[in-house]
Amino acid sequence: MVTRRGSTSTRLGLSVFAALMLSGCGGANDAVSFTARSANQAQRINLATVDAPDRYGLGQPATRAEIEAWDIDVMPDGTGLPPGEGTAETGATVYARQCASCHGPEGEGGSGEALVGLIPGGGAPFGPTYEDWRGDLDDVPFTIGNYWPYATTLFDYINRAMPSAAPGSLNTDQVYGLVAWLLVKNGIIPEDAVMNAETLPQVMMPARNLFVPNNRDGGPEVK
Repeated sequence: MVTRRGSTSTRLGLSVFAALMLSGCGGANDAVSFTARSANQAQRINLATVDAPDRYGLGQPATRAEIEAWDIDVMPDGTGLPPGEGTAETGATVYARQCASCHGPEGEGGSGEALVGLIPGGGAPFGPTYEDWRGDLDDVPFTIGNYWPYATTLFDYINRAMPSAAPGSLNTDQVYGLVAWLLVKNGIIPEDAVMNAETLPQVMMPARNLFVPNNRDGGPEVK
């Protein structure tokens, strides 16, 4: 029997043959995947031609109070320091409760970094080195007293990052108290000094003059 070109039986036979070929070489899934990929690509192309709206209806404008809650950075000159105050006496209680378990009872270090330590011999500090990490040298660690150039950084860091288990949980007076306690322990301010937005920027750190602007023009000279 001669089948007419394009008849139903011919088309059916070709379809069955194609299906058998695809299933025999594992191509049926490939064919389906290819079809899905083609549809997705066509959808992406269509979406690309659509003008995006100004807003997608997600979220809401941040309020001034929400912005201020995140705007807590403190500059070296004290810009950004909030109202409040603290002394070493008030800070000692906060330190014992929130900090000593990691940094040691007197700031000598523990599982956390050492916080107390003056510049040895009045010179520049020599921080941890590769040899010290190997245990071959008993080197001097970087501390607040021998390395930090600005006292205001203490407030900024403690306020935003400490204690590590609950950062941001301390109030302003507690942070000022901790700053005062740490500065007293490092021999930088008197024990009765009050730290606040006015007095803290005036504290001269021992390492302040060890830092210089990096204004080189490509050569090795450091001014």
